[in-house]
Amino acid sequence: MTVSKEEFTPPSIPPFDADAADAARDRQAELTKPPGSLGRLEDLAVALAGLAGDPRPQLSNPTVVVAAADHGVVDRGVSAYPKSVTRAMLRNFAAGGAAVSAIGEVVGAETLVVDAGVDGPPVEVDGSIGIVDERIGSGTADLAAGPAMSRADAVASLSAGVRTARTRLSEAGIAALGEMGIGNTTVAAALTAALSGADPDRVTGPGTGVDEETRAHKVAVVERALATNGLADGGEPDVGSDVDPVEVLRRVGGYEVGFLAGVAIGCAADRTPVVVDGVVSGAAALVADAVTADVRPYLLPSHVGSEPGHAVQLDVLDLEPLFDHGLRLGEGSGAALALATYRAACRTHDRMATFAEVGIER
Repeated sequence: MTVSKEEFTPPSIPPFDADAADAARDRQAELTKPPGSLGRLEDLAVALAGLAGDPRPQLSNPTVVVAAADHGVVDRGVSAYPKSVTRAMLRNFAAGGAAVSAIGEVVGAETLVVDAGVDGPPVEVDGSIGIVDERIGSGTADLAAGPAMSRADAVASLSAGVRTARTRLSEAGIAALGEMGIGNTTVAAALTAALSGADPDRVTGPGTGVDEETRAHKVAVVERALATNGLADGGEPDVGSDVDPVEVLRRVGGYEVGFLAGVAIGCAADRTPVVVDGVVSGAAALVADAVTADVRPYLLPSHVGSEPGHAVQLDVLDLEPLFDHGLRLGEGSGAALALATYRAACRTHDRMATFAEVGIER
């Protein structure tokens, strides 16, 4: 596959600030606690300081971005639900009735709901949360029959995500990636296989809870998609240094996946860390990382989900999950839960007194 990234030029992403991280590490040594007693929270605070370029980072205005879109591959019977559920759930997000809505309330996070390409006309709602219209199209084509979208639409989805991050998330200290789209775990499996080289059977799970017979059919659909789109040769995915991630996105991706990849890149350009959720946002993270390796330090883990492809993604991205609750809902639910941990890491780092401040000699 010939490299061709000229149609999408990612913004410049600042490097990790080692000086800020060192200063944060020095502060950790002075806080009123035994060294290392807050465990991983201490490491997270130091890492977040390096990302923010601030020895005492403030993760204010945390925001979960939930992007929704539909997929033509649903017509092949890969999901337990019809495409119409995506539209209904988009309204549910706007009304604040989804799982991520409730979790967001608990952890103090705003929810930004985006229509990246739901089937049919734009969704109109009267909910308390508006829907941002960044529609690339009315759902993608069937990726098992040919490319899911045009090259122009793939570029547009990435660009829309970058633009949204740099305008609507400019005040967020941390963002989390969420999604909704019936059929998008099939898309995630195809992208993960193409970008990691993993066998389709290894990265394809039950998604919405299909039985083993349907999962096997889903694997066959993913294999067909890779073969039809020239991403497999004799069963071996065509991966390596010559892979063009925008082209992979065009062939077997989804509008919400491209959008979230763009959000990750745009956030990183503004030094905003991004928490990756489950297998679909994990696929978006793989795309973002393939587009520009500079984004990787800004990709933060949340959980490891029960979808098998998720562990593969985390391994590729070198991310160690914070927890395993057996989640496979998506929506950004796991990432929203993780926001509490990241904020607690920074709050303890910033608010705890030092030994000198309380008059304790060491």
